[in-house]
Amino acid sequence: MRMSKDLISLASRRVLITGAASGIGKAIALRFADAGADLILLDSDAAGLAQVSSEVRELTGEILTQVVDVGEKAQVDAFWRRLGSGPGVPDTLINNAGCYPIRDYLEIDEAFLERTLRVNLLSTFWMTQAFIAARGHLGGIIVNVASLEALIPLRDDLIPYSVSKAGALALTRSLAHAYGRRGFRANTLVPGAIHSPNTQRQRDTALRHVDSDHTMSDYHYESRVGLGRWGEADEVARAALFLASDLASYVHGCILPVDGGFLAS
Repeated sequence: MRMSKDLISLASRRVLITGAASGIGKAIALRFADAGADLILLDSDAAGLAQVSSEVRELTGEILTQVVDVGEKAQVDAFWRRLGSGPGVPDTLINNAGCYPIRDYLEIDEAFLERTLRVNLLSTFWMTQAFIAARGHLGGIIVNVASLEALIPLRDDLIPYSVSKAGALALTRSLAHAYGRRGFRANTLVPGAIHSPNTQRQRDTALRHVDSDHTMSDYHYESRVGLGRWGEADEVARAALFLASDLASYVHGCILPVDGGFLAS
């Protein structure tokens, strides 16, 4: 029997994380580095990526950072061309990059919808396609980060976001069905409300502009959460570590909520 500390270890593993400059992505980078993984970190925020890189370097031996907007397929393709094949190819892909655009449904235009879908869904589609092609017969591990909004709409002004994240759930299950016997293990995390710089900015904006709908939405959410609080980014990162590790070797095609018990209430 393998020891638990060996099952959770990511030593000798190489992990690619998108959206790694802040929030959940940053927390995953730090947690995976602590578990011994070498990291490839992608984000469009160069300054944030540099800050994360400096923190991660204290925990892990090897780190590569790339400024990439994964919502643009041309940039995704260029990244994989630069990475090439061979020992530099990661064995684990964490599709975390996303945007959280808020707009009334009747005011949404084509550009707004397309950008939301490119960042939240198509980036996962194209990154995963390139990852599977690069890994080939070696297989690999895929963890996609969706959202509770994919399962239960909580706000009226997040319809494109909900649609994009629901697509990520369907993509994960399709990949699990198509590639499980080819050595790939795919799962999805479904975070609930998580403290992050982005969510804090939205809450501050709602208070400044007396956005009663947003404030009431937060109140109703918190009143239904079994644990009675919002989650922390590292709590999502720990779930991601589980799914990426050998502890989850028989977990496949799973949708794992990290929501403090919201769905159970």
